[in-house]
Amino acid sequence: MIDFRAWAVYVVEWAAKDPYGFLTTIILALTPLFIASAVLSWKLAKMIEARDREQKKKQKRQENIAKAKRSKKD
Repeated sequence: MIDFRAWAVYVVEWAAKDPYGFLTTIILALTPLFIASAVLSWKLAKMIEARDREQKKKQKRQENIAKAKRSKKD
């Protein structure tokens, strides 16, 4: 079993003894996750924009259909 307390003490000691090395390691470890997050956020934004455009298009079409039906009744 992993001793989390001993591991946490080791990490805190490492951060205290070599703060720049610790921060560099943390930043290098997290950079790919930040990049993946940015890419996925961008893709989600594009999908939401496309969905909104499609909904506006469908709504406009429904309004035109309703308008055409009203003019035929008159």
